[in-house]
Amino acid sequence: MSSFKCIDALAQFLKTDFPQAQLPADWTVVPDKCPPNMDGDLTVNCFRLAKALRSAPDKIAESVNGFFAGNPDVEKSEQIKAFVNITLKPEAVHRDSVGDIAALLKSGRLPAVERRKFIVEYSAPNTNKPQHLGHVRNNTLGMSLASLLHRVGNDVTQINLVNDRGIHICKSMLAYDRVGEGVTPDTTGIKGDHLVGDFYVRYNNLLTEEIADLKNSKPELADKSDDQLFLETELGQATQKMLRDWEAGDEEVRALWKKMNSWVFTGFGQTYKRMGIEFDHTYLESDTYLLGKDVIADGLERGVFSRREDGAVIADLGKMGEKVILRSDGTSVYITQDIGTTLKKYEDYRPDAQIWVVGDEQILHFKMLFAIMKKLGYDWADNLYHLAYGMVNLPSGKMKSREGTVVDADDLFDEMCALAKVACEERYGGEVTSEEIAERAEIIGMGALKFMLLKFNPKTTMMFDPQASVKFEGDTGPYVQYACARINSIERKAAERGIAVTGDVDWALLGTPEEKAVSVAAFYYPQILQTAAGKMDCSVLVEYLLELAKAFNRFYRECPVLTAETDELKSARMALCHAVREILTDGLNTLTIRVPEAM
Repeated sequence: MSSFKCIDALAQFLKTDFPQAQLPADWTVVPDKCPPNMDGDLTVNCFRLAKALRSAPDKIAESVNGFFAGNPDVEKSEQIKAFVNITLKPEAVHRDSVGDIAALLKSGRLPAVERRKFIVEYSAPNTNKPQHLGHVRNNTLGMSLASLLHRVGNDVTQINLVNDRGIHICKSMLAYDRVGEGVTPDTTGIKGDHLVGDFYVRYNNLLTEEIADLKNSKPELADKSDDQLFLETELGQATQKMLRDWEAGDEEVRALWKKMNSWVFTGFGQTYKRMGIEFDHTYLESDTYLLGKDVIADGLERGVFSRREDGAVIADLGKMGEKVILRSDGTSVYITQDIGTTLKKYEDYRPDAQIWVVGDEQILHFKMLFAIMKKLGYDWADNLYHLAYGMVNLPSGKMKSREGTVVDADDLFDEMCALAKVACEERYGGEVTSEEIAERAEIIGMGALKFMLLKFNPKTTMMFDPQASVKFEGDTGPYVQYACARINSIERKAAERGIAVTGDVDWALLGTPEEKAVSVAAFYYPQILQTAAGKMDCSVLVEYLLELAKAFNRFYRECPVLTAETDELKSARMALCHAVREILTDGLNTLTIRVPEAM
């Protein structure tokens, strides 16, 4: 990563001043931004150095302060207990940060020896309904994590595993078979996944009616749950038969399944395209659901697993208890295919690590899966990760797909873009064409959605407010996008007035606290990228982009660019603006968020 030269020099000095530490050759000091209640540009926290240097923090601080007192890049150095606050000369701040913006951006990549090969699996929709708000959070987390890992230099493969078979899929099929009357997406004008989802809702309405009739005719069943009564109903029995027929390869059932799934996949493709998602490989559960049985048979033979008295095969997972991995009748459970699919993905791609982006209700499932893979003796099983995330709700409440109250992804996209369009029209009215407004609204609306979903740590259960997320002010995506658009506007106006950035920028001219704060914030970008990637948490990058945009806006308010006193000062401030836009654009693109030319 890039670094301030005085910090690099400090690292070398400390190796000499504390020889007992036996520090590695590439040891460095990463400074903190100076706290708001203290003067200075950077702070060296000597508590963090105490263990490495094998010395008391106060003693280290005294040594550090003494070193900076004679450094040519330092304007002032002050020791406050175990902290050393440093005020850098303006030319040093900007030279070592935004002075070479291309080098700064490049330094966000990991050293070649630290780069790894990842598989990121996310989305995993069912083909019985369209994707909803929960999928949108999943998709956003998955695609952005993949992009972030790639941005820092890793090799990343994006995987989707579509649940295209099973009892839920048969529910939509049976409803269509009975009441569909041959309609298609073309004849109805309804997007394929939405049309199939409508029949899923109709199925559950029909089932609810049948269960109600059953309870009325048999009062002794009144306390039974719907799930308990499923196979007591004619509809439930017919659905179970359809699943058996599918597994037996019945031609009519398979033909209906292929037809309805094709509608859904076309719909999914449109949803993914709008989000900017391109999977490298899509596995289908219809191809993978039988995987894993041979792995379990091998494990049973080797004594890794055992057979219960009732014939079920179990894995003893210690404190997690026993897990059935094969039923007594020899049929698979869900984790059976996960075992097989995990192995298949490894054999297909030979990754260093596999990541699953799945809701936190599956935490125990993945702990068990990873433990089983370790018991089977795979040495790569230590590098399996579950990126768990919490629910996302709207102010209107929770979603229920069976009742048709789900917030469809496509409808949400339309709402976000409609809100963004209103905001653009309020600002510009008739100044731009309707086509330009629509294009901006798409970029701003989708960006606002992704930014807000990434703003919180994935583990957080969050409330998503569409109207708040699309505001141009506040901690929002449009706020960061607007900073880029403002800089674009500055550059256009500068070009109209003949103001240009000269080849040799005089960074010494930018000595105000606001100007220096922007460059100090910019300096941390490579570190933030690598930290966010290491934590697999895009919210770290979101928070940073907000801070940088705020630093830029404070600078913009206090330091005129186009009306600066001299051409040299105009040029220097233009160069600073350019660097900020490059970082903000790079950061937003890393989050898979586009940046409009103008807002």
